[in-house]
Amino acid sequence: MLATPALVAHTTDLDLIIRHVLAGLGHGIHAGRERGAGVEFSEYRAYAPGDEWRRVDWKLLARNDRYYVREAERDSHVAVWLWLDATASMAEPSRSVAGLDKLWYARTILACLAAIAQRQGDAFGLIVCTGGRVQFTPAARGPRQMQRVLAQLARAEAQGGLPAAETLRASLHFARSPSLIFAASDFLDWPSPLSEALLRLRRMQHDVRALCLQTQAECDASFSPDKAYRDPEQADGVYRFGPEAAATYRHKRDQHFALMTAQCRQNDIPTLAAPIEQPLGTVLRAWLRRAGRA
Repeated sequence: MLATPALVAHTTDLDLIIRHVLAGLGHGIHAGRERGAGVEFSEYRAYAPGDEWRRVDWKLLARNDRYYVREAERDSHVAVWLWLDATASMAEPSRSVAGLDKLWYARTILACLAAIAQRQGDAFGLIVCTGGRVQFTPAARGPRQMQRVLAQLARAEAQGGLPAAETLRASLHFARSPSLIFAASDFLDWPSPLSEALLRLRRMQHDVRALCLQTQAECDASFSPDKAYRDPEQADGVYRFGPEAAATYRHKRDQHFALMTAQCRQNDIPTLAAPIEQPLGTVLRAWLRRAGRA
């Protein structure tokens, strides 16, 4: 039904997109230490009175005519935080898929992670950086929290720049207990207040994972030479991509992301770079695998 990125991008029903992306995903956000009703599959066992019906594997019932429940492992002490960069550069659209931009992709993949966290029974919250401000949705569990997070994600608009470093530094109190932070951004600013905050959280022994989103045109400098472009977060400069400009762009881009990748590797922050034209499920699975949780 939602076979291509173009169809997904034109679907306004976020719940439908989440169900489509998570179908067959088969693993959770983190490896845990407790048996429970998580998504990180461990083993089957025979149904016992008192087990939740939602944990019954109905396909196995059809094959064996016996009730089995899925055991999983989860760590109920880990809070999951979803960090969305909603600054102006995230409005960059795909040049090949109409209706698709980096913000849409980032908020949709974070919505899928929220759904996984809810299924695992984890507390999860949301941080949105937009227009020089930081917005928090405190971590909590359950369907109502899911609706709160989805509403905040849907309201996010790509505008302005990142909050000041002092603002973000003062906001890190949200991660007092062990936390798992998923940050989705284009990371065009590095170093930046966002990078400083993520590196600081990692030094505080939190598990930080980064998703670097770009359009395919940004990846290979395939911008049309007939159009003018400007940096949406800078007041000056209009650029055209002739052969020389494209070569300079590729060189600076490679240097920029080499620095980012090196710093993330040095600080043990699993990082995945992905073009937004790739299917959401493919990127989500690769992001979780990059963190060693497949």
